[in-house]
Amino acid sequence: MMTTFDPAENLSTLIRCPSVTPAEGGALSALQTMLEPLGFHIDRPVFTEEGTPDIENLYARLNGTGPHLMFAGHTDVVPAGDLSLWKHPPFSAAIENGELYGRGAVDMKGGIACFVAATARYLKKYPDRKPNISFLITGDEEGPAINGTVKLLEWAKEKGESWDASLVGEPTNPDRLGETIKIGRRGSVTGTITIYGTQGHVAYPHNADNPVRGIITLLNKLLLPAYDHGTENFQATNLEITSIDVGNPATNVIPSKAAAAFNIRFNDSWTAESLQDEVTRRLSEAAQDDQFRQGKSDPIRYELEWSERPSHVFLTRNDKLINALNGAIQSVTGKQASLSTSGGTSDARFIKDYCPVVEFGLVGQTMHMANERTSLQDLESLTAIYEKFLEDFFG
Repeated sequence: MMTTFDPAENLSTLIRCPSVTPAEGGALSALQTMLEPLGFHIDRPVFTEEGTPDIENLYARLNGTGPHLMFAGHTDVVPAGDLSLWKHPPFSAAIENGELYGRGAVDMKGGIACFVAATARYLKKYPDRKPNISFLITGDEEGPAINGTVKLLEWAKEKGESWDASLVGEPTNPDRLGETIKIGRRGSVTGTITIYGTQGHVAYPHNADNPVRGIITLLNKLLLPAYDHGTENFQATNLEITSIDVGNPATNVIPSKAAAAFNIRFNDSWTAESLQDEVTRRLSEAAQDDQFRQGKSDPIRYELEWSERPSHVFLTRNDKLINALNGAIQSVTGKQASLSTSGGTSDARFIKDYCPVVEFGLVGQTMHMANERTSLQDLESLTAIYEKFLEDFFG
């Protein structure tokens, strides 16, 4: 039987599985081998959708009494990148100077390894208790997130599952373990604007209509004024232009069209729908502006396309869940964690529709980088925090 009490051994086993999205890479099988001896029933549903890769997922269930706690996460990882930049092969799980190296060490196989170890220790310490715990693990978090957590939650609900709370083991700490609990996330919407002009010779601009002039006008209106100045629990809404493309190899030709992509991370002043309405209003107003199009009386011709499935803003207000986790952190580290909504999105944005959810895991400084790594001490401390959290949560 595999030893599940040691988080470093658990993590080494998971890292040696090259589970780059969408490959399962043996990671879910390794996790199943860890959990079955603890009494978990394992399901491995595969979800499909046209135009996307098939994704294998794992749902592990320990039926017991009391509230039902879901631990959620992902075993898929981003590609290793340039191998010459790694001190050790990215899937070798090498240990050097008290640090364990490997792709996924912190994002987020480390969190999974620690929660498995914490669960094993808890069950051994309290053999007369049988808590309600489930592991909801996807192989599609780093990918399009279509055949992963969303469908796994729906599948489990159809089987009659419901949850009282969820902990996601994403790396939440910027610099040291115990700094930050994520209790919510900003929303995210992405759009693309295509501006249509009239191609022509740069020496005869009156015979053409330069779409680059139009895109400058529209993007300026999207950037200013500020959408808001932040709220009690969230930082200010922010729009970033992520791409401007003209596709023009010539320097003496006015192009026929230009396109720009943008992403907005928004707070609870907005919904995805109200923010999209505001963007539409700003663009419609800006299309009449002739500041950079002197002599052009017609409005800027453009199309706005939104990407599918925006991420909605959410904030968890559940004292039992938050206090149990923060109490465990304080017990192990001696410090109280701050409650944050900063950063990007995670699969918590899907889980929040089913139960209260918070996120807490390892230090994330090296996630997605070459030489991704975590300290052995942090692995042991996070396991201790998770174990104390289980004790307090199940009380």
